[in-house]
This record gives sequence, C-alpha cells and structure tokens, in this order.
Amino acid sequence: MEESSLTVAPSILDGDNYETWAVRMTVHLQALDVWEAVEENYEVPPLGANPTMAQMKLHKERRTRKAKVKACLFAVVSPSIFIKIMKIDSAAEIWEYLKEEYKGDERIKNIQVMNLIREFEMKKMRESDVIKDYAAQLLSIADKVRLLGKEFSNEKIVQKILVTLPEKYEATISSLENSKDLSTISLTELLHSLEVVEQRRLMRQGDIAEGAFQARMQKNAGHKNGKVNNNKSCGNNQKNGVFPPCPHCKKTNHSPQKCWSRPDVKCNKCGKQGHVERICKNQQ
Repeated sequence: MEESSLTVAPSILDGDNYETWAVRMTVHLQALDVWEAVEENYEVPPLGANPTMAQMKLHKERRTRKAKVKACLFAVVSPSIFIKIMKIDSAAEIWEYLKEEYKGDERIKNIQVMNLIREFEMKKMRESDVIKDYAAQLLSIADKVRLLGKEFSNEKIVQKILVTLPEKYEATISSLENSKDLSTISLTELLHSLEVVEQRRLMRQGDIAEGAFQARMQKNAGHKNGKVNNNKSCGNNQKNGVFPPCPHCKKTNHSPQKCWSRPDVKCNKCGKQGHVERICKNQQ
C-alpha cells in the first residue's frame, strides 16, 4: 500500500462525531509515525554545548513530530473548534481538551443509547422495503450504539428481522424453521436466504408483467389490423365499383340492396317481383 493512501486525513470534527473521528484520527497519526507525541506528551529540551550529529538529528525529529501532530489537529477540526484550541501549546493538551469537551460524560452516553434503542425497536419493515436496505438501517443503529461503548449483538438484529418481516415471508420463515435452528442462525446466513427469495419473487413479477405487456401489444395490433385495415380495404373496393359477391346473383358490381334479382321483394311501382321501388327501371 502506498504511503499516500495511509496519510489521507479523516473527516472534520464538528462536535457531534467525536467517537468515530477519534478512532480514525488515532490511526491516522500512527500511520504518520507521530502518535507518540500525543501519547507520551514529552518535552524537547534545548541542545547542550557541542551536540553530536545524532543528538541534533534526534532533537529535530522530536520537535518536528510534535509540530506535525499539532498541524494535523488544526487541519481536521471545524473553524469554531479551531478557535478554541489554537492557543493551546502542545498537541497532547489539544487532544485531551477535545476528548473532555466532545466525548461526553456517561449520563449523556446513556441517553443517546436509550434513544437509539428506542429507534431500533420502533423500526418495522414495510411491504415495499428491500431486505438489504432494511437490514442496513438496523445495522446503522447498532453500530452507533457500539461506538458509544455499549454492547449490541447481531442476535438482536436477527430477532428483530424475524419478528418484523411482512406476511409474504412467512413461508420462507417456516422453511428455515424446518431446516435450521433460528436461535443460532447468523445474520449473514439469514440475509442471504431472504435475499434469494426476494430475487426470485422479483424475477417472477417481472416475467408476469412482461407477458401481460406482450399480450396487450399483440391484442392491440390484431385489433388495429383487423378493424382499420379491413375497413380501408372495403372502402377502396367500393370506391372502385367492386363489392363482395351478392348473395342473390353472386355478382360483384353492386351491393345486395341494389340487386335486380331479389325474389323475396315486390316493387310497389311496377308490381313485379325481384326488386324494390327505388331501383325500378320501369319508366311508367
């Protein structure tokens, strides 16, 4: 791993994130090989007369190490916090000040833990929630509790998921009960089993939706071709003087209503059978 990847400064301390900031900052200073300036809080005495090269080198290294720590701390606090620490002499004193000021006492920690546990208990999984997202919400709360120094086991998260799953997962839970001991199942194993079922359900729903869409498109296309095209063809044929075969004379040059060979009708104009008055050719 390159040195540059080890020396990336952690996030800025804003007063509310001390626990995570302190962990990251400690590792950061250790990676820079300057943590002992905070941990030991040593003083660098002035060089005596006629110092050796080794003494001069060690003197410079210790002074530089203390300056580096102070510069790092100045760079990773918010402007309002910087104003409070800028006149503190040593890096070790700055570290202690930040710890006392922002870590909080035990009473405040307990209140924060209680609020987080209440939030955890009120969480419920909705029908539209994804297993992975719901589990991530529970894990986030658990991690915050752990950062405050309190125990929070994964078994609690497993129990929470099992009792808050929607009804659609009942068959999955029953299957797991028949094949495994749910009191000892790991969080990873439970999430994997639920995600597999979830993915299968989503795939089935996608196939059903796609099939319904294809059927609808085919129905619309058939309806359009059968209705519009037939009408268009019929209209064109009539316009050109071509009709379907007449049921009376089988000819295609007229419509059935204008057929001269209709034995079932009598003309009121000439009195003859086979045609109606409006197409009668008799001049009388």
